[in-house]
Amino acid sequence: MKKQTLLFFCLFLLAVCNGQDSYQYAQPEALSDGWKTGNLTSHELDTTRISKFFTQLSTAEHKLHSVLLVKSNALLLEEYFDNHSVNLPHDLRSTTKSIRALLMGIAIDQGFIESVNDPITKYLKHPVAKKNLDSRKEQITIKHLLTMSSGLECNDWDRKSKGQEDKVYKKSDWLQYTLDLPMANTPGVVATYCSMGAIMVAEIIAQASGMPIDQFAQEYLFNPLGITNISWGHTSKKEIIPSGKRLYMTSRDMAKIGQLVLNQGKWNNKQIVSQQWIAEATATKTKISGTEYGYFWWNISFKINNDLLVAKVATGNGGQYIMVLPELELVAVFTGGAYNSQQDKLPFAIVKDVFLHTFINEK
Repeated sequence: MKKQTLLFFCLFLLAVCNGQDSYQYAQPEALSDGWKTGNLTSHELDTTRISKFFTQLSTAEHKLHSVLLVKSNALLLEEYFDNHSVNLPHDLRSTTKSIRALLMGIAIDQGFIESVNDPITKYLKHPVAKKNLDSRKEQITIKHLLTMSSGLECNDWDRKSKGQEDKVYKKSDWLQYTLDLPMANTPGVVATYCSMGAIMVAEIIAQASGMPIDQFAQEYLFNPLGITNISWGHTSKKEIIPSGKRLYMTSRDMAKIGQLVLNQGKWNNKQIVSQQWIAEATATKTKISGTEYGYFWWNISFKINNDLLVAKVATGNGGQYIMVLPELELVAVFTGGAYNSQQDKLPFAIVKDVFLHTFINEK
């Protein structure tokens, strides 16, 4: 971890213990967006840590863009920084992957796709592999893509990997290039972080449903959630197929995704994604660099006193997070601009040392 990040964490912890309590909390504004808002004070909580943290944040150098907290289906805390605001969509980066996992569940619920255990070739009709032909490619299933264990030589965290995302972005046809990668492992044996697998998942949904992924998402996920202020894009200047684009979404709408997961696929008592799929997608299937991983969702543990709480987490470069803590009925959302920096891990410290210590006694 970089020295600057360590320094900020020290300042943060110092603020929690010794900071001046000058933060002026305000209940989030009730808007016509489907959210019920609440007040922290109505929960009879000791909000000292929250007040001291945000007091320190007002003078500290940081790259947070938003911090939201939902408790028991109500939005209790909402803060924006650096000219970001409630109606400004944010680049979700890889948090989009976790939403793609929900879309896959919907595609199965709707009958467009039969099973995650089906080979990808059953639905991905074009393109097809032309190079490095290997019988193991025919064994790659949708589940292998969702768990980052396709076996293809694709590892975003290894710059020497042929399928590393920055290398693929320079190619004219991302899907063709990815399918033509050599096999590094038998499918299902080793999990390595591969963004191109998530793009193939989106393309499979698109080809199976006959709808571009953005249209599919709008009809089956975003419309039921009342999400309209979104767009799909990418930092690459090349023309990109819809399946290759990522989401730009407001923080409040990110929180809706988290609440959907917390409520086991329901929003306003309507089942949008099956309960079975939510459970399956967020359950640990493998590990990537030692961290438990499901279907594009991470399982990250927080130890508070003698309690071990597991969060279902969607993550994106720069500090884009949706953290779902079922035991406490909490959803925490963060956006940020700490791209390719260890400062993007600050939200984990906030959750552990501020939010969980505030709510842990309510269990």
